[in-house]
Amino acid sequence: EDGGLLTDAIRKTPNCVLLLDEIEKAHSDIYNILLQVMDYARLTDNKGQKADFRNVILIMTSNAGAQYASRASVGFNGNVSRGEAMLAQVKKTFKPEFINRLSDMVVFSDMDKHMAELILAKKLRQLDAKLAAKGVTVTLTDAAREQLLKWGFTREYGAREMDRVIGNRLKPILMKALLFGKLKKSGKAHVDFDGKELVINY
Repeated sequence: EDGGLLTDAIRKTPNCVLLLDEIEKAHSDIYNILLQVMDYARLTDNKGQKADFRNVILIMTSNAGAQYASRASVGFNGNVSRGEAMLAQVKKTFKPEFINRLSDMVVFSDMDKHMAELILAKKLRQLDAKLAAKGVTVTLTDAAREQLLKWGFTREYGAREMDRVIGNRLKPILMKALLFGKLKKSGKAHVDFDGKELVINY
């Protein structure tokens, strides 16, 4: 409500990358603000203070056209690719005067399973570090890792659910073992999948 958050940030860090995520969900006034930035490389806030955007790289993401992401590249009226269909939807979503001022538009591929595996591995390493501080070592079987991937990764949403899945499926059984079980005074354990849920074996 006070305003000036963006201009204050740019004045403090004039050489930066500014990311505006899911820009299509922003208030309609943001487009007028961005047009001012793209035309004049500066922005004046409601306090009359100016910010210089000449050394700012502005990146915007959008889910416009995401309905085409899971479809094959054929079937769009013959030879229209998935990327072309997504860009066409972007052009329908945003006004021409806004589109024409963009330096480029890039269509990103879906997250694949390999990338999801890397994300899961990173999150498990972070968890391992916390457990190691308590003298606990936990290893996951291939079946347990595969099931976490099935719960936490989809083509449509990527790995957005991974944190929630680890928090709801893995951490509770570890906490129970740490507080009341055999890991209370440190130790080693293996996490496996029994066909229904994750289980701990010692």
